[in-house]
Amino acid sequence: MNTLIKGKAVHFDDQYLRVELEDGRIILTPMSWYKELQNLSLVQLQQYQFICQNTGIEWSEFDYQLSIESMLIAVPQKMAA
Repeated sequence: MNTLIKGKAVHFDDQYLRVELEDGRIILTPMSWYKELQNLSLVQLQQYQFICQNTGIEWSEFDYQLSIESMLIAVPQKMAA
């Protein structure tokens, strides 16, 4: 059984980062959790690629990587102690 959480597509709006998974689920997290991404334009945000067998997302131009699994267990930075 394959237990990897794999992404299929990524979508953005002013408030949320949405990742559609290969199994049909959608993960929705606030853009405010990703300070590095908040100042990017929509065009820049769309320049992502999947990495690590589609378990991560990378914006290589900005040297930023995001684990899809971390979106499920992440605590917003401002709340972490």
